[in-house]
Amino acid sequence: MYPAGLMSRAVEESGSILRKKAVNSLERLQAVLDVFTEDHLEWTPEELMEELGYSRPTLYRYLKILKDRGFLTSMPNTGFTLGPRVVEMDYLLRKSDNLLLSGEPYLHQLTGRYECTALLVRWYGEKILCVDSLSSSREAISSYPRGRPMPLSRGAIGRSIVAFLPRRNLVPLIQRTLEEWQAAGVGDTVEAVLDALRSVRKRGYALAYGEVTPGVVGFAAPIFDAGQSPIASFSVTIAQELVSGSVAEEIGREVKRAADEISAALASHRHKVLSQ
Repeated sequence: MYPAGLMSRAVEESGSILRKKAVNSLERLQAVLDVFTEDHLEWTPEELMEELGYSRPTLYRYLKILKDRGFLTSMPNTGFTLGPRVVEMDYLLRKSDNLLLSGEPYLHQLTGRYECTALLVRWYGEKILCVDSLSSSREAISSYPRGRPMPLSRGAIGRSIVAFLPRRNLVPLIQRTLEEWQAAGVGDTVEAVLDALRSVRKRGYALAYGEVTPGVVGFAAPIFDAGQSPIASFSVTIAQELVSGSVAEEIGREVKRAADEISAALASHRHKVLSQ
């Protein structure tokens, strides 16, 4: 018989190995979904094997799992595309995401007051993504509709989030993406970019003229949920000819007010949930 301590360690190590295998399998399964982008909407099994480096049996097992659960779909003799489960989850997101629920009234407020497009933009990982928008403009003033990732360094939205990150997160992010900041004309060095972002932080919102869409002015302010880092941004884009000096300041204040009130609503909800 094995000593009790040795047996216990063996069981723990076996459980740890199984958990690692499960995590690795989940990550490998998720990687299949991660390859779908705006530039590559359909993949054949051969392309997926080359891209991911999976063996044919492993890939086909993952494809079957994802197809059976509706995350992928395909027609005979064609490639795989994203499936209906993604649409179903998007519907559930719209019904449950407190950012969307809290921000929707402000989309209506700002588009009712100005001929513009108002957006709620979520920050996750190192991406920013429009999750809801509304336009009162005769031509929607936005190059990034809902669901399309936006550039982090170019335009007001990315800056409104990055400027309010804690320094321990901000500096490494700028170092990794310095070429993008240089290309956007924000600064040639890490310190120059930090200086530009300090001015955004001092003002409370970011302002950009024609950086993402020519002839369009962007305003954006960070949204928090009681944490130290922003989770999203509230933004307005408007045709430049509609923005004089005083109007620009007015819109900037309105955007910041909307973001602050959405942040307060999210923080209140979070505290309510934690107290239950």
